[in-house]
Amino acid sequence: MSERLSILSNVLACAGGNSLRLVDVHFDGAIRKVVPRHSEPVEWPEIASREDWQRFRRQLPAAPHASGEDILDGECLLLIPGAVDAHVHFDTPGYEDREDFEHGSLAAACGGVTTVADMPCTSVPPVTSRANLETKFAALHHRSSVDYALWGGISGQMLRERDARENVCELAEAGVVGFKCYMTSGMDSFADLSPSELAAAARLAKEVALPLAVHAEERSLVRRREQELRTAGRKDWRAYVQSRDAQAESAAVAILRDVARATGCAIHIVHLSSAPALEIVAASQSKGLPLSAETCPHYLHFTENDFDRPEISAFLKTAPPVKTETDRAALWQGLASGTLSFVTSDHAGCDPAREKSSADFWEIYGGIPGVEHRVPHLFSEGFKRGRLSLERTVELLSSAPARFLGLAARKGSLEPGQDADFALMDLWSEEKILAKRMHSKGQYTPFEGVIFGAAVKRTWLRGTLVADSTDPALVSARGGRWIRRGGETA
Repeated sequence: MSERLSILSNVLACAGGNSLRLVDVHFDGAIRKVVPRHSEPVEWPEIASREDWQRFRRQLPAAPHASGEDILDGECLLLIPGAVDAHVHFDTPGYEDREDFEHGSLAAACGGVTTVADMPCTSVPPVTSRANLETKFAALHHRSSVDYALWGGISGQMLRERDARENVCELAEAGVVGFKCYMTSGMDSFADLSPSELAAAARLAKEVALPLAVHAEERSLVRRREQELRTAGRKDWRAYVQSRDAQAESAAVAILRDVARATGCAIHIVHLSSAPALEIVAASQSKGLPLSAETCPHYLHFTENDFDRPEISAFLKTAPPVKTETDRAALWQGLASGTLSFVTSDHAGCDPAREKSSADFWEIYGGIPGVEHRVPHLFSEGFKRGRLSLERTVELLSSAPARFLGLAARKGSLEPGQDADFALMDLWSEEKILAKRMHSKGQYTPFEGVIFGAAVKRTWLRGTLVADSTDPALVSARGGRWIRRGGETA
């Protein structure tokens, strides 16, 4: 081994269900071995309180390490595989007045995320060809604190104006993790697809054996309602929510179900927000159709009633909008049951003073910069509140998205041979979310003032410490690399 071995000692790792095992992790750029310190695991209820956890710590025997070894004390905190966020918009190159890879990736590292998958639609030019992909990759050189995968895109322009099949094949060969498209788009540079165009896109994605990720809101319903409401002079949040309700989402998901059945393409619904849409996904999966979905922390935490809170109303706007308490409860159940595959942030920031301040709710930018909050939120509101097991929480944040993106050969677990990507979690302290502490370019969040019962303490990328809550001045070397589908680095 060419690199010096380090040992992260006295850390708790998930041992299945809600069990934890005390281990030492030996690593350089990769995980070399994981050494159990106790023969028997400890169950979470035995150490859930801070007092019981501290008692457990006091009883630990000294670790037997040789002198001269580089030993780091994990302080009996929880060690998780570096989280993988399969859906972010970091906007480089292009809309960097809103967000860029420097800020977005640092926020990711501070949030326990070591790999992100950046969407193709908020780049200029959008990643719909090999040439555009190369432009994107060149712009990201030495600008990321974490590793990144890249989505390709299938826009209306690509299908109507270019040789779509050639572009899809070239992007697949270059290593994109899948293709993104919209059923309703607000971007002139990335047009949405009709149902027949969706089927064409699905056939192309199926040909190269990659998933098609779809923003699922039925365009005709959304646009007709929006026109009617705006013509009536409605500018309030209720009008926006009414135009993009659960019916608009479930109608779109029903179309996607039919496309999956007709083409055999693996179709993935991004940021699913409603119970009726989730029911279609569950029924489709029970029949063996290749239909999957993700959701986001804002759908798991807020409801449309929170738009009535003026201090966060604009910050909460995104598409699709958050729904009702019934929808929120269904999403939590969908995560626990496995109907929902994983949780993403759909990170999309902006300058709030410029784009989140209009009195006309239609004109407010729809996006939430959430990559820094996804991991502690799911541990706090999912695991610690008993909605999810520890094992399922780790799977939703790390292993499941790594598998989905085709990165599991290197990412998503603490197995020997994996990249030494991990985050140290404190489940015995609280953290109050404040925008002024965020590392995103746009410092705003609907979670302002919310107290999470979990916090990310440190994050390592391929054995290098890239974020440390005890040392906010830490600046990573921006050593993040492009990881192609299959795990090869660019």
